[in-house]
Amino acid sequence: MKILLLEDNELFASSLKEYLEMESFDVTIAKDGEEVLEYTYTNKFDIYLFDINVPKINGLDILRLLRQTQDDTPCIYLTSYTQKDMLKEGFRSGADDYMVKPFDEDELILRINALLKRINKISEIVTINGVEFNPNIKVFSKNKNPINAAKKVVDLFCLFYENKNTIITKEMIINKLWTASEDYSEGSIRVYISKLKDILGNEVIQNIKGQGYKIQF
Repeated sequence: MKILLLEDNELFASSLKEYLEMESFDVTIAKDGEEVLEYTYTNKFDIYLFDINVPKINGLDILRLLRQTQDDTPCIYLTSYTQKDMLKEGFRSGADDYMVKPFDEDELILRINALLKRINKISEIVTINGVEFNPNIKVFSKNKNPINAAKKVVDLFCLFYENKNTIITKEMIINKLWTASEDYSEGSIRVYISKLKDILGNEVIQNIKGQGYKIQF
């Protein structure tokens, strides 16, 4: 697995690279946002580990740029920021997870492996309450009759199913359904949740108060 590490602290970057390579990861270090663009132009990585406060192009802006090019490589922010507004902005920029420095390196490995496992796409037809979802053509159907569903509803189902053992937070939904340059509202999130419930059944999507949603079947 190839990792691109964006980190301008040379000592920290070197230490983390050594640890990750001991865990059999292939690590490339970028010391600023411009180097990230250079590396991603010629290489395909399996996961990004990005600091936010780096020279030239910061971690938030560089991930936004990558997401705008349809680069959906999973990204974990490794940051010293603890403010909720900054963390929220991190998810809006397209991040999948974050860890606050200093962090436990073993926990980082667990999060990397969980994220890599989570992004496995649906590979076979899924049936819930008599409704089938074909991942190859991304269509719902019942009794072989197609069910009309907006792309965001399909994307929302994929997010739920691929994370079926995980509580889906509002930030995860925002990251999945909207790009960094698109606006969203609390109401629009509820609308897409409601439309997915209409297709699968109200009992399939559970509201976890104060945390998010979870699919159960």
